[in-house]
Amino acid sequence: MSDEHAETVRLLWGPHPKPARGPRPTLDLARIARAGIDIADCSGLAEVSMQRVAAQLGVTKMALYRYVPGKAELVALMVDGAIGPYPAAGEARGGWREQMEDWARRLLTVFRRHPWALEAAVGPRIMGPGELSWMERAVSALDGTGLSGAERMDTAVLLTGHVRAMAQQARAAGPAGNPEAQLGGILGKLMQTHGEQFPALTAALASAARSEGQDQAWEFGLQRILDGLAALIDQRAR
Repeated sequence: MSDEHAETVRLLWGPHPKPARGPRPTLDLARIARAGIDIADCSGLAEVSMQRVAAQLGVTKMALYRYVPGKAELVALMVDGAIGPYPAAGEARGGWREQMEDWARRLLTVFRRHPWALEAAVGPRIMGPGELSWMERAVSALDGTGLSGAERMDTAVLLTGHVRAMAQQARAAGPAGNPEAQLGGILGKLMQTHGEQFPALTAALASAARSEGQDQAWEFGLQRILDGLAALIDQRAR
């Protein structure tokens, strides 16, 4: 582990030694992360700063630096606090497909509750025990399927990608709601004028408009990913 990540690792994974003497600490890492999460949930990640978190906690910025050295480490704590740990109530119900479907739905709920985490939880980075508990749950759900360890991890990555894509679409749609309905409305107006150039798209939009379901792209994508995984698992079994 490089020195530049050492402090993030310590904050996320410990140990967190308590001072043997001196005044009792007024803060802890969980409380600091919660303050950052509250700000990000209300105003977005860009509005999170050491100064604003300190003000929310009723301490000086210098006091906050005693616990967290900078914003990068603060965001790492916030991400782990917002995403994890995987809910104990969601452990091992049904077969692998039911477990993975439940896993994906729970993760979508997390990203919809904390949309700022979509931009924070990207790229190679140090992940905390909470976030990694989701990967552990996904990989363990696929035990006994005949998939290799790498394939089980790739499955979690693939499903996470679908979850993130749908959460990003919902975020872009804003409080107005269903992004599919918004896109359908926009395209529908365009097809009224230019539909003769796009007959297949016009017909598809007309069919979609007759459907009353919501989150169709989410459900369609999730089930097709799981169908493909089931086909691979069946192939391995044969």
